[in-house]
Amino acid sequence: MLDEKAAGTVTSGAAPERVLPPYPEADLMHVIDLLPAEERARYLEIREFLQTRIRAASIDYWNREEFPFGLLADMAKYGLGGLQTDGSSKLFKGLMYTEVARADVSLSALVGIHNELIVGMIDELGSPEQKRKWLPGLEAFTQLGAFALTEPDHGSDIAGGLSTTARRDGGEWVISGAKRWIGAATIADFALVWARDEADGHIKGFIVESDRPGYTATKISNKIGLRIMQNADIVLDEVRIPEENLLPGAAEFSRANDLLRDSRAWVGWQAAGIQLAAFDIARSYSLERRQFGKELARFQLVQQQLADILGNANASLSMMVELARIQQAGKLQMVQAAMCKATTTRLARSSVAMGRSLLGGNGITTDYEMAKLFGDAEILYTYEGSYEINSMIVARAVTGKSAFV
Repeated sequence: MLDEKAAGTVTSGAAPERVLPPYPEADLMHVIDLLPAEERARYLEIREFLQTRIRAASIDYWNREEFPFGLLADMAKYGLGGLQTDGSSKLFKGLMYTEVARADVSLSALVGIHNELIVGMIDELGSPEQKRKWLPGLEAFTQLGAFALTEPDHGSDIAGGLSTTARRDGGEWVISGAKRWIGAATIADFALVWARDEADGHIKGFIVESDRPGYTATKISNKIGLRIMQNADIVLDEVRIPEENLLPGAAEFSRANDLLRDSRAWVGWQAAGIQLAAFDIARSYSLERRQFGKELARFQLVQQQLADILGNANASLSMMVELARIQQAGKLQMVQAAMCKATTTRLARSSVAMGRSLLGGNGITTDYEMAKLFGDAEILYTYEGSYEINSMIVARAVTGKSAFV
């Protein structure tokens, strides 16, 4: 229950002071109450850290397209490198992704890919030796991996069109090909490379250390969003790795489908987080900015936009809470992950556009943060399966008819 001060009133006789508006955390659906006490306490601690340490510090790195190694070390202290293996609930993990995105979407992409696709793949599909070698450093954020699936000529059709090859040569594998849009590839200790075995035609997963001869990663610059994330083009020119670098559980691509499905669902948590950030920024701005002699928050059209942003954010968050329930029960399927990803990122795009409009001219500079969110929302709308591809996955499931070529 909010007291009078927290609700924005001041006791009589006291000097006026700056106070928080009602519902300062914008959780109108009381989602946090669904967490058990221990996870709720940890959630609040990490949220405070993200808002006070990460949010403002990320802006300059975003502007410069640089990676904040110092911030990564701080995030490791709060366990964000080991969410996949620390035994926490699906809801807690999802809400962590939301809160990192609320502070900075680029870093939430790193945290999500790191946990869902790197730590998760090695933990689920790796050999005992691979787990011993890599998991401790990954969980402590002292080592990073890159998930190398997408190729220059194959994105949405990657499962059928993947052209990177692997061939056995004695006790080694020889990997050749190219990958594109690979997050953290220029700073990672290794890439988890997916390549087609020339012998049997199956797509398999390999750990390829980034210092191997023939491995090069070139940063992709001039992005409009996720500018902290160091996306790169990777070239693999007859890269030789030992036999033991094959993930034994990833001898066929189908074994990775569950983790890829979970990764698609993860973007929905990001979409909820970016909308909460848009609301935070828009509400704060509307309460501080004065036009025509009064705060923007007193204008009806501004209030309408604030209500719409918050409605979209809570609808997205509520949808993801239900997804976490299904996921915790082991019932999550690709159709649900695709529906949540498509819907929440569509709403995020709309919410951030309203936020940018509400800030007027100040909405086009990252000094006021909203422009940063505006660019990042476009990336959420596109990656982990574009909006259109995810929509077709849903429609195929409910009609039994495929619209894919």
